[in-house]
Amino acid sequence: MYMVYWTEVANGESLAQGRDFPSEEMGSALKFMEELRTRQRAGEGICFVTMSSENPDSVGHPGVADPSPDYNWKKRRR
Repeated sequence: MYMVYWTEVANGESLAQGRDFPSEEMGSALKFMEELRTRQRAGEGICFVTMSSENPDSVGHPGVADPSPDYNWKKRRR
């Protein structure tokens, strides 16, 4: 799944917006982002256009955490 986030500014007020896209619609999400950026370049009060994704088949948990106690990675040096 993809989420496109942006902020609309009007009369000094900021309003956060978001729109979701299914996993198979990445192209549509990118096209929508470009439409928002085109409006931004035309002078509309749009800023902070960004996209986030979440992979439902991810192996680990999202975010940052300490490794599990059984994790034993070592850097090899020559």
